[in-house]
Amino acid sequence: MKPAAFDYLRPSSRREACELLYEAGDDARLIAGGQSLMAVLNMRLAQPKRLIDIAGIEDLHYIERRDDHLAVGAGVTQAELLEYPGLAGAVPLLAQAMPWIGHWQTRNRGTVCGSIAHADPSAELPLCLATLGGEVVLENRRGKVRRVAARDFFQGVLTTDRHPDELITEVRFPLARPGAEYRFHEVAMRHGDFAIVALAAVIDSDRVTLGVGGVADRPVSREFARHDDPSEALNALAWSLGAEDDAHATAAYRRQLIRELGRELIAGGPSDEESAHARQG
Repeated sequence: MKPAAFDYLRPSSRREACELLYEAGDDARLIAGGQSLMAVLNMRLAQPKRLIDIAGIEDLHYIERRDDHLAVGAGVTQAELLEYPGLAGAVPLLAQAMPWIGHWQTRNRGTVCGSIAHADPSAELPLCLATLGGEVVLENRRGKVRRVAARDFFQGVLTTDRHPDELITEVRFPLARPGAEYRFHEVAMRHGDFAIVALAAVIDSDRVTLGVGGVADRPVSREFARHDDPSEALNALAWSLGAEDDAHATAAYRRQLIRELGRELIAGGPSDEESAHARQG
């Protein structure tokens, strides 16, 4: 199928983009890389009257290391962030997770903020943002800026706290904390597919923050004591997410992955052999 007819608009500034959003209301969609949106349009799951392309807005193309976070503008592609010098030191969880996103061809076009805006519960970038406790920065046509914590921004499957007249201008990933360890692992049918279950962990001296993607209707993170046996906490987390059977895996399998891979991730991460097996299916 092909998309339903729409007007294609290419604003030159963020303020102009917000004005166009305000004028069109719910009849507009934003596009930057289009790796998720074009599939939705082609299947006519969305039929906007206006498609507003923000890829040419120059002041949305930046990656800045600030005092306590890495700010990524809405025009930055996933490939550009993955190639950012010092990413592994600044936000090591991103450096581990981003090679799992699709393939290099899609990362060359897909944007970081676009993935956050799309809010697929199986996607890696929303999981990283939620696990790290990051923020989304939004701006409207009046120049009002709103900062929303990741835990509040993701509200369900493909549903966020962005208002119809707002543009995501950047996302903020907290910088690595001294002494903390960061680990990521994902199980998918094939490397590059959406996750059946993805796990992200931040491990400090006395606590663990474990994020789970691919199970609930949004990425979910929980904290628990590091030195306690994690079995009970992992089992409670697995049951709390409301896993369901689908064409890719059963709910029971997803719960078991959370228990087993969560324990391994906390203990030190899956072995290379286990990682290779998970990538293959």
